[in-house]
Amino acid sequence: MQLYTIGVNHTTAPIAIRENVAFNEANLRHALSDLTAQNVAEAAILSTCNRTEIYVQSATPQPIINWLARYHRLDLSHIQPYTYTLTNQEAVKHAFRVASGLDSMVLGEPQILGQFKQSIKIAQDAGTLGTLLHKLFQRTFEVAKEVRTNTDIGSSSISMAAAAVKLAQRIFGDISQQKVLLIGAGEMIELCANHFAAQQPKSITVANRTLERGESLADKIIAQGVSAQAILLQDLPAHFAEFDILITSTASQLPIVGLGMVERAVKARRHRPIFMVDLAVPRDIESEVSQLDDVFLYTVDDLAQVVNNGLENRQTAAINAEVIVQARVETFMQWLAKRDAVPTIKALRDQAEAMRLTELEKALKLMQKGEPPEIVLEALSNALTNKFLHAPSHALNQAHGDEHARLENIIKQLYQIKN
Repeated sequence: MQLYTIGVNHTTAPIAIRENVAFNEANLRHALSDLTAQNVAEAAILSTCNRTEIYVQSATPQPIINWLARYHRLDLSHIQPYTYTLTNQEAVKHAFRVASGLDSMVLGEPQILGQFKQSIKIAQDAGTLGTLLHKLFQRTFEVAKEVRTNTDIGSSSISMAAAAVKLAQRIFGDISQQKVLLIGAGEMIELCANHFAAQQPKSITVANRTLERGESLADKIIAQGVSAQAILLQDLPAHFAEFDILITSTASQLPIVGLGMVERAVKARRHRPIFMVDLAVPRDIESEVSQLDDVFLYTVDDLAQVVNNGLENRQTAAINAEVIVQARVETFMQWLAKRDAVPTIKALRDQAEAMRLTELEKALKLMQKGEPPEIVLEALSNALTNKFLHAPSHALNQAHGDEHARLENIIKQLYQIKN
């Protein structure tokens, strides 16, 4: 069994691929249970808008890739070219870099750490973490904290939410007269709400599956001095044409905003522009919408240029962060090597114990026959010494040349022989 990371991310796969292999929190526990039934010892799944990664302890990686395709009802050839497989040390380094924000679309962005922690909590609750992965993720979060504390990796970082505001300002200039629609009420949408509320738009509407959660976010927006309300997702078609700016990020497996809905809105708005940012993976807005006139649609992949503002400062900090990561990887691999030696150590101790019990039984029989204790003890000690030293002595006597010299040095080291 080895440690593997199998995944796709923003550098290896376009959003059209990533959305097909994404997991949401609602089905993650079931997926983990299904995965560990495939002769996988331990497993955790990290799924965000930019990546889907499976961390496992398994004999080989290919069955995991096969499972990923099968679970999402995809042809293997559809995803295999976009996947990467990392083993042992590279898998450890990757986990440390991801949690530290070194492998993100936005270098140094902090949201990934919270998403990583939530994914691991789900795996822990599902009972799919064992000793290896538990230790790996414990160290992963410690490294991420160390990187954040001792480098400026997060400085000058612009979030996806802030990038959405900047893009909206490019289209409308001052957005104080624009009506904003937020679809969803999760962490990303709440970040967007804070950034847009700071610009004091004309109003912000939250459309959500449940009205209660939407109203809770609307109340937070109102507290920032912006007019806000909540509506149900099912009522969205009736209000869609009212909005100038739309930001969406839900866990829906199917698009929420279809081509027909947007076409009707464009017509009703008499070609006043609509700015849309789809931060969801899978996408909430049908891709065909981008072909419409007067519609400016951006996905998470489109935001890369905007979010990389200030990249030069963060790249300098990233150099220091990589040094920390590499040092911690080496420490973890030392622990892993010791852990791999445990079965050998146990076997050695079991063999020695069997020898001890055999000679002890002989000694007890001699004492029962009336042999003097000092003679019995002498025989016992001689027998144990001969048995314990037989294997290394025999190996040394049978070896020749370089092999003899190598074994001799090992034996001197093991038995701390100074001469």
